[in-house]
Amino acid sequence: MQIDSLLEKNFRLAERQKNALLKLGLKTVKDLCFYFPSRYESFSERKNISELVEGDKTIVYGKIAEVSSEKSFHRKYYFTQAEISDSTGIIKAIWFRQPYIAKILKPGDKVALTGKIAFGKSGLYIANPLYEKIDSYQEIGKGKNIVAIYPEIRGITSQWIRAAIKKILKNLDEFPQDPLPERILNTYHLPKLKSSLIYIHIPKTTKDAEAARKRFAFEEIFFLQLAGLKNRIHYKSHHSFKVTINREEINNFMATFSFTLTNAQKNAIERIIDDFSKDYPMCRLLEGDVGSGKTAVAVAASYAIIRKNYQVAYMAPTEILAQQHFQSFINYFSQLQLTTKIGLITSSECRKYPSKINVKDSTHISKSQLLKWVENGEIPILIGTQSLIQDKVKFKNLAFVIIDEQHRFGTRQRAILARQKSESIPHLLSMTATPIPRTLALTIYNDLDLILLDEMPVGRKKIITIIVGSDEREKAYEKIRKEIKSGRQAYIICPRIDEPDLEKFNALNVKAVKKEFEILQKEIFPEFKIGMLHGKMLPKEKEKVLNHFRNNKIQILVSTSVIEVGIDVPNATIIVIEGAERFGLAQLHQLRGRVLRSTFQPYCFVFTESNSLKTRQRLNALVNARNGFELAEYDLQFRGPGELGGTKQWGISDIGMEALKNIKMVEAAQIESQAIIKEDPTLKNYPLIFKRLKEQKLDFHPE
Repeated sequence: MQIDSLLEKNFRLAERQKNALLKLGLKTVKDLCFYFPSRYESFSERKNISELVEGDKTIVYGKIAEVSSEKSFHRKYYFTQAEISDSTGIIKAIWFRQPYIAKILKPGDKVALTGKIAFGKSGLYIANPLYEKIDSYQEIGKGKNIVAIYPEIRGITSQWIRAAIKKILKNLDEFPQDPLPERILNTYHLPKLKSSLIYIHIPKTTKDAEAARKRFAFEEIFFLQLAGLKNRIHYKSHHSFKVTINREEINNFMATFSFTLTNAQKNAIERIIDDFSKDYPMCRLLEGDVGSGKTAVAVAASYAIIRKNYQVAYMAPTEILAQQHFQSFINYFSQLQLTTKIGLITSSECRKYPSKINVKDSTHISKSQLLKWVENGEIPILIGTQSLIQDKVKFKNLAFVIIDEQHRFGTRQRAILARQKSESIPHLLSMTATPIPRTLALTIYNDLDLILLDEMPVGRKKIITIIVGSDEREKAYEKIRKEIKSGRQAYIICPRIDEPDLEKFNALNVKAVKKEFEILQKEIFPEFKIGMLHGKMLPKEKEKVLNHFRNNKIQILVSTSVIEVGIDVPNATIIVIEGAERFGLAQLHQLRGRVLRSTFQPYCFVFTESNSLKTRQRLNALVNARNGFELAEYDLQFRGPGELGGTKQWGISDIGMEALKNIKMVEAAQIESQAIIKEDPTLKNYPLIFKRLKEQKLDFHPE
């Protein structure tokens, strides 16, 4: 069997199996070899049915006596119920909201069930167990202590994956060459690739599985860091715009701000200006908690650039955020009565600011006119979404690129904007308000020099965060009503948009924007004007609603998480988050940051219908954490691999996320990757490493 051969050439696959494998991204033998288990089951925990007690987490072997699919008493959802028997007794297994299982399991089937034993009206039962059909009660274990359990999809079970991988490992003509140098393997006591593949799929002991996972976790972090270092070398090997800045001009400009800059902001601006004076491109990440003042830093740096007749491009991930920054830049520059033309380009509209009469006003212009002025240099600052990287957008002398909420863009997207057709590459400043654990920053941002904004503007009050259960809603509504009557405004965030989604998730009590908007307006807050905002609205509709909210024509804005970034309404001091258990801590922190925009006391009401201890612990972390960085570390350590708010977009696997919990491992990978790049920047002496980087399509530049 060849490692790169297609699975369908080596296995007899039904059509549904082919489709399931494609959904999992598994096409070749190699793909399946590197499809790792999510966990392992210990067969020493197996119990007879007569021995089970409430709270047990165990494995039960038995035969299906009966199986059926029924609707719940309140007819809100279906569930599957089966009776399982062994030689010692009978127990029920119940799968909630999984009616299809009744079509898979049949009376007489022998099964292995893994789950938690619960107690209900009819006695003990196994709640939502994992299940596998078996031919005999000894088949799964085969004398082993542990067995691999894989992420499944309808059509492909763990049992099938185990059998397929066993066949592959037995019949493979040749294992892939190990990309990790033997020196590194020996230094950190890591097993070789062949051994690791066997250990991770067919471990004899828990120690074997842990050794293999450690090796693959180190490998993933190591190659991510290598790619980042290659990017850094490539980027800084080019010339950039060497800009000498007049410090007095910058200080005079910052003196027009309506607030006093923090020391962290001043330090950030100074470091950026220093970088401008070098003949290679700046490549920095500005990381600051919600409300720490990143926009002011970006504005000051942009002013320094345009004073030397160069151009600035500012890319934001959403149209709402792009428009917010467009207005912010206009407001900052209007303080000096400057006639700077600031352009806005999005997929739906273009605007520019040329007015000398009303310096805070903007006018709509055609796209062709905007592009013409950008190309001839008449517009020195262009703000936009990904529309900035389309071929038609050409700058005369782009010297500075700003990427906001940069984790939402791929490296290639950022590179397209930064590489204009010029002998010199623009300086690059990436910015993010997403809290990033230290290990994650060391791994995915090692191509960037970090600047941290770790101070909040003077006068900002700490947000009072209150967890609200189902029996405390009325009390919370009264508090909200009191604040609005005193002149403040409120956001109410719902996880879903409309009723079709609500019906689908009705059993989970998921709030929908459209329905909640009606209830709030008619039944709860009829005395206030309420607006609605969500992603399916047209851009002009969104802008109208936001303008009404900014001008206090709307007191309550009911929205999805589309307002997570890009909304700056100082008078809005209350945010209600419905279904908070459905959001990651990082996202909850971002959302509540919407009310940290003034010197008024801000409030965040976290509504939850869950009584789960785990949910309460997570939400209490939101209440008690001093900043977003603490929350990020908490999410990484306790919420589970791959679940940290936003981390899936980093392209890190679950096994890689496990590694990020281990600072020593991340630092070791960093040391080794730096040593290799220092010794051999082109990787000529490491062909397997070079090949691996190319095969994985990690964003690095081989030349």
